[in-house]
Amino acid sequence: MDWIIALIALTSMEIILGIDNVVFIAILCGRLPEAERKKARIIGLALALGLRVLLLLSIKWVMGLTDPLFSLSFLESLGLPEDFLTQEVVEVSWRDLILLGGGLFLIGNSVKELHHKMEDPSNGEDEEDDVSFGGVLFQIAMLDVIFSLDSVITAVGMAENIYVMIAAVVIAIMVMMIFSGAISRFIEKHATLKVLALSFLILIGVMLLAEGLGTHINKGYIYFAMAFALIVEMINLRVSAVARSFGISKKKLKK
Repeated sequence: MDWIIALIALTSMEIILGIDNVVFIAILCGRLPEAERKKARIIGLALALGLRVLLLLSIKWVMGLTDPLFSLSFLESLGLPEDFLTQEVVEVSWRDLILLGGGLFLIGNSVKELHHKMEDPSNGEDEEDDVSFGGVLFQIAMLDVIFSLDSVITAVGMAENIYVMIAAVVIAIMVMMIFSGAISRFIEKHATLKVLALSFLILIGVMLLAEGLGTHINKGYIYFAMAFALIVEMINLRVSAVARSFGISKKKLKK
């Protein structure tokens, strides 16, 4: 019975933690031709699944990534505040370097997409020829490594049975595959939601940077802020739709 509870809890957590992965894939695939988007989404999530399972099967190696790689003890001579010089900052691990690189990569890509959005009022439709299928898959694979590492470390902390962890990851990715198309279409349909999603990814990037520097930020705060912003935006979209409908009705009445 305990394994069922662990499976449900871990699957739910994996789905929540995978939201940013799905959003990032949806935005990247949105710049591809319509015929290639679904294929790219499926391959991207399949890569995420493969990486997660591979990392779980190499769990000892993954946990070894948290061991100190080198020391930044020279920081102590710079006169920095004592509360800044935590053990996590002074001792750097592979996990820290991966999170720092992933955070910078995610922020850079999200800012780049926002720039495209601001410069191209056509919602990026003319940019399809500027990106290649392989290039998009490469970017997806890069972030899959970061998100998979985060996912696996979370899984290890919540469950002890390796089969439960693998089952939870497989179920979570299958759920993401089912809903990724609808999420992608919804984001592409509403320009303001795409901007909101990119802002969300920038926040995730900042959180990864903070984690890499030894400062833990509760992801729940970020998700709560984004959920609140999403609710406000949904209300705004609804009000706009009603206003447009009311305007059309008034025009018909005048005629």
